[in-house]
Amino acid sequence: MNKLAVITGFGGINAAGRSSGHQAFRRLIADALNQQQRSGLLASLAQLTGQLQPWQQGAHSDEALLQASLIRGWENVPFDGNQIETRVAFKDEHGRPCWRQDHKRLAVQSAGQLPTGFDPATLYPSRHHPRGLQMAVYGASDALGCLGMDWEKIRQHLQPDQIAVYAGSAMGQLDANGHGGMLQSALHGKRTSSKQCALGLSEMPADFINAYVLGSVGSTGSMVGACATFLYNLKVALDDIQSGRRRLVIVGNSEAPITPEIIEGYNAMTALATEANLRKLDGLSDDETPDWRRASRPFGDNCGFTLGESAQFFVLTDDELAIELGLTVHAAVGEVFVHADGHKKSISGPGVGNYITMGKAMAAARRWLGEDALKNGSFVQAHGSSTPQNRVTEAHIYAELARAFGIENWPITAVKAYVGHSIGAASADQLLFTLGSWHDGWLPGITTTDRIADDVEQRRLQFLLQHQNIDPQQMPLAFINAKGFGGNNASAFMVSPQQTHAWLREKVGRQRWHAYLEANESVREAAKVYDQQVSADQVKPRYEFGQGVIEPEQLDISDERIVVPGWQQPIML
Repeated sequence: MNKLAVITGFGGINAAGRSSGHQAFRRLIADALNQQQRSGLLASLAQLTGQLQPWQQGAHSDEALLQASLIRGWENVPFDGNQIETRVAFKDEHGRPCWRQDHKRLAVQSAGQLPTGFDPATLYPSRHHPRGLQMAVYGASDALGCLGMDWEKIRQHLQPDQIAVYAGSAMGQLDANGHGGMLQSALHGKRTSSKQCALGLSEMPADFINAYVLGSVGSTGSMVGACATFLYNLKVALDDIQSGRRRLVIVGNSEAPITPEIIEGYNAMTALATEANLRKLDGLSDDETPDWRRASRPFGDNCGFTLGESAQFFVLTDDELAIELGLTVHAAVGEVFVHADGHKKSISGPGVGNYITMGKAMAAARRWLGEDALKNGSFVQAHGSSTPQNRVTEAHIYAELARAFGIENWPITAVKAYVGHSIGAASADQLLFTLGSWHDGWLPGITTTDRIADDVEQRRLQFLLQHQNIDPQQMPLAFINAKGFGGNNASAFMVSPQQTHAWLREKVGRQRWHAYLEANESVREAAKVYDQQVSADQVKPRYEFGQGVIEPEQLDISDERIVVPGWQQPIML
């Protein structure tokens, strides 16, 4: 067996809550949880929303905690959707151009906002960091906690250049502390700060993780591909591990696109679900309020996508390192494929590239796991953006490929129904919830959609409109699909932890496998303790500003190796 890239930790934050411990996933299937799982979910939401003590004392209902998450109307944002500042141009009596300040109501009135009251800026010395970077610090710290082993211990098993971080955002940081503030400062009569230009760069989440979370001198960067950005980064991470260049890679994205300017930008493309169109869709009068929770309706009668904010990070290691340290294997990354659309009429319209990426992913998965796993043991985490165009074009891709590969009743789900579209982090959300499905045995249904739209191709496909209980042993294969503006298409397949364990057991032999299981017990217990401690508000994000700074004269340099202070192993040249 070739070198496997396995997921040994994950963490982050989105509209469903904290990622580690599968808490965000469990918010999606809250009505299917057992009592223990539900209690854990509620405790996690209570901690995030700052209601832990009142909730424990009975001042806040369980339902109120659940309502404080997922897609909903404006309430956890630093602006008033009814009173957005704008400027109106006019000419004075002499014909000279002038403008006056005014206010207007946003046409879009809902988004996948982080849980009510949650503000990552309050959890560490954020020093005017853009929101996307605040979320990145939280998400990467959460992923490290989920590992169940201290980062300092892990890194001593590695050479400094065997570590990499591939993370970023599709749009950069466009709020007032990033490029948005830099571009607006002169118009508002303010001084551009020394931080706005640098902190707005799209690869800055990786830079922050290296500098303030890990202290890493390894490989770094971000590959941007619109709404497929996470899978682009995942491909780079996978290639690194399979080649042996890296043994541990943190890969992820942090996207904070919920600002009035970005909302207006996407709305100008008629891409978003507006208040007026949701009313029209549901036959409501002008004074009736739409059901914001159902603003995103993948593959149903819909009117546009719903923006969401998310930061998700995954720790990938080679399988040998996971066995050596006893790290928990949550899944294996199979292969990732990226293709463009060729000549296009519209830069934002879909094309043929996604047929190629999905077709390649399916063929590769069949080679890895066999015909039966593809036909009877796989499901799709669809891009499912909730636009009229996507529902038709993406469904056609699946139907055509299901026909070509002889698949019947292929399960299709789309988690943007719950958390919205987080742009660069969207497929990271899909991967996160895929791990939850294998762990808890549920595929989340597209419950915001009452019925599949008439123009959606359904032959050979099974769009899940309700949660479906699954046996992870019989469902070893998951496909993650992403479609981005500009012709950025990416598809990947993931292999369940159950199937991955079977491969590893065969690869390392019975004796070493049992030794791994024994070592893994303490790792799993530590991850469980971390989950409980975070929910009890006893853990803060890892943020080490100005600590362990290495000066050039501290390096021990020869023509064969460089020794970096703080690392037991040298970098071999």
